[in-house]
Amino acid sequence: MVCSMTGFGRCEVIEGQRKYTVEIKSVNNRYLDINIKMPKKFNAFEASIRSELKNYMKRGKVDVYISYEDFSESDSRVKYNKAIAQEYYKYLSEMASDFGMDNDVRISVLSRFPEVFTMEEEELDEEEVWSGLEKAIKGAGKQFLDSRAKEGEFLSNDLALKLDGMLENVEYITERSPEIIKEYKNKLREKIQDLLDDKQVDENRLAMEVTIFADKVCVDEELTRLRSHVLATKDALKSGDDKDGIGRKLDFLAQEMNREANTILSKSTDLKISDRGIALKTDIEKVREQIQNIE
Repeated sequence: MVCSMTGFGRCEVIEGQRKYTVEIKSVNNRYLDINIKMPKKFNAFEASIRSELKNYMKRGKVDVYISYEDFSESDSRVKYNKAIAQEYYKYLSEMASDFGMDNDVRISVLSRFPEVFTMEEEELDEEEVWSGLEKAIKGAGKQFLDSRAKEGEFLSNDLALKLDGMLENVEYITERSPEIIKEYKNKLREKIQDLLDDKQVDENRLAMEVTIFADKVCVDEELTRLRSHVLATKDALKSGDDKDGIGRKLDFLAQEMNREANTILSKSTDLKISDRGIALKTDIEKVREQIQNIE
């Protein structure tokens, strides 16, 4: 399966009094880069969250947003710090004695001093919380993967059409290459005859010159390798099987195709072959741009 590196997934899970919401979105990136924004109380789950997310992605810059709501009344509780209250009362009594004043501190006043009463969150039941959170991650991950696969299918079909066009140009150059040797030989023969005033042409010398020219413009090896790279790319797109994603493999093949096309153009002395070589370069560049979107 060919997947795009651009995707989005969202899932909301409600279990009892708790609601978990997970959003995943991604853009292109050379490697896998996962950034997670979540409540601090979920920090203990970070390793498990990352491990689960990797089941749905291999490459890309991925942003994950996790929100959590607890509608139960037991989410937090008030804690009375008796020792701190005693300290406040002790020093207030000393102040009253030092200044010869009545100690008129009331409970309502004492309770307002810092840290006498504090709010504490109840400890999470990690097993119960992870159960709901994991469901939300899997739901968002499945939607995320589906969106990537759908986009990947469009990319794959578009690339297949471009690769077919490249094969047509390769076949044209393959058929055209022997013709330019014949044309060169005929033109050379005509020039020599004009110079020699229709005297007999030295066929051995002519054959030698044609051989030297043919060696300079021969692109058989380049065409063979280019055809092989194009077919390998088509096969990779069809299979889509690679544990690390096929994007890197396709990028390498595109670089090799570009190398062969450059060599073909540099050796060309024929306008028709040059035109096809330029068309190949254009298609290869389009293919490389598309490949950057594939995981």
